[in-house]
Amino acid sequence: MALENQTVGTGRVGRGIVGSVLIGRLGWTLISFLTLIALWALVAALLQSRLFPGPLEVGAKFASEAASGELAYHVGITLARVAVAFFLAMVIGCAIGIALGVAKGADQFFDTWLIFFLNLPALVTIILCYVWFGLTEVAAILAVAINKIPNVAVTVREGARSLSRDLDEMATIYRFGTWKTLRHVTIPQLAPFFAAAARGGLALVWKIVLVVELLGRPNGVGHQLHIAFQLFDVPMILAYAIAFILVVQIIEIGVLQPLEARVNRWRR
Repeated sequence: MALENQTVGTGRVGRGIVGSVLIGRLGWTLISFLTLIALWALVAALLQSRLFPGPLEVGAKFASEAASGELAYHVGITLARVAVAFFLAMVIGCAIGIALGVAKGADQFFDTWLIFFLNLPALVTIILCYVWFGLTEVAAILAVAINKIPNVAVTVREGARSLSRDLDEMATIYRFGTWKTLRHVTIPQLAPFFAAAARGGLALVWKIVLVVELLGRPNGVGHQLHIAFQLFDVPMILAYAIAFILVVQIIEIGVLQPLEARVNRWRR
């Protein structure tokens, strides 16, 4: 009974830690956001330029695009591309990272490949994919994933290199088997590295998706930014940029940060 109470208490403490971290970060995020809005309004009032609109003008454009349905449509299209490219990059990158971290010979051989793709400009990859595969969704998603996979692989590789040999020997002695060892020994140790790769990957992927859309897609936030640029419509540029930033921040604060706090809880 005492052990059960201790376990329940530990679970409550763990959930309390995650909750307090989330609330604290939300509070600081809100304060920082309001300060930025106030500074933006002040600078816009001082400049009095149509090329630097204030929050009210951008808010009006945001509201009109939202009312027409254009904002939700294009943000949704971009989010779909981000989700698919992010998933592919995480799955493939994690598999490569684990393989290279475990197999020293493969790591030495493919390390040069990783360095090459890490330093390959995203714009070059996008252009080549469009040239080779045409202006299609497959080319767009592939270009984004190729740019992100090396970053994920490098991060996860460092985690795989630091895997505990003692735990591996324990799993062998107790005959865990491949799947059980992967689930209960390997993945828990790599969880913080997965979380780090995911957080960094989200910020990188959505930025590359916007470039992909600007260069060769007929819809999405990047496409709308391209149209706004041609018209010198700065409020529209800022409205779509802010809309997507808010969506990504919601994902970051509501999903990735709590997940990272949870997987790192055992370190406290």
